[in-house]
Amino acid sequence: MNIIKNRYFYFLLSLLVIVPGVVFMTLNWTSTKESPFPLGIDFKGGSLLEIQFAGTRPGINDVKSLYTQFSTPTQPLNDPIVQPLGTDSFSIRSKQMDDTTKGRLVSEMEAKFGSKVTVLNFTSVSASVGAEVTKAAGVAILMAALAILLYIWYAFRGVEHPLRYGTAAIIAMFHDILVVLGVEAILGYFLGWEADALFLTAVLTVIGFSVHDTIVVFDRIRENANIYRRVEYEKMVNHSIIQTLDRSINTQLTVMFTLFALALFGGDSIRHFVIILLVGIFSGTYSSIFNASPILVVWENKEWNN
Repeated sequence: MNIIKNRYFYFLLSLLVIVPGVVFMTLNWTSTKESPFPLGIDFKGGSLLEIQFAGTRPGINDVKSLYTQFSTPTQPLNDPIVQPLGTDSFSIRSKQMDDTTKGRLVSEMEAKFGSKVTVLNFTSVSASVGAEVTKAAGVAILMAALAILLYIWYAFRGVEHPLRYGTAAIIAMFHDILVVLGVEAILGYFLGWEADALFLTAVLTVIGFSVHDTIVVFDRIRENANIYRRVEYEKMVNHSIIQTLDRSINTQLTVMFTLFALALFGGDSIRHFVIILLVGIFSGTYSSIFNASPILVVWENKEWNN
């Protein structure tokens, strides 16, 4: 099996997956003027109210109308985003709302709709805190990338050109980040899913899994580089990939099966998080085998001069 031989096909396949995501990120940015995908209250501030009705659930427009009645210049609650949860609950996102207004709003719902209302969750984040979280998220990803680059450079200092290994791992990692962001943009565009703190957690987890699998392959390349000194570099890298292929796929499949079960039966509250993890881990497995190691071969052969 010659995986390295078709490296440019794998690069093209990655590009074909990333480009649609970039297109939808651009569309989202053009329409919202704030982000390449819809942001949750963790990043842009606001309030999230999840409620459950004991009796018949009212219509979405009825809930929106009630929010409009409680809207004031200091708390503009008009035009909330109301999403059904199951058959008896709503998830309602709006501008920032204090506890007092929330209590009055819930009481008015019970009086107007004639049904007991249970507050399942209420979260309120100011716009300034959301901006700080957004900045911290970007710094966290950049710091993770730098730490990975330095670690791999140090760990592979015994082989020729150790910086190449760190750089290839970072490129593969950013491939996975772009895939995840692209999928998030597409889901946000069509389904209205918003990026929140759990989404950031999923991205950082994907970074860890991506680099973990890449290091497994790179470590075998490092071992074989000392064993097969007279073998052509491209053949040695391909042999290393074949040796680790079963381990890489089997390890990731066990995680993906668990996540797939959670996506089906875990409930609405974690489905977004689980699906992003599924996409990211699949992408991480692919990039470790079909992107990271082929980049080493391209760099070794200096193929950009051909």
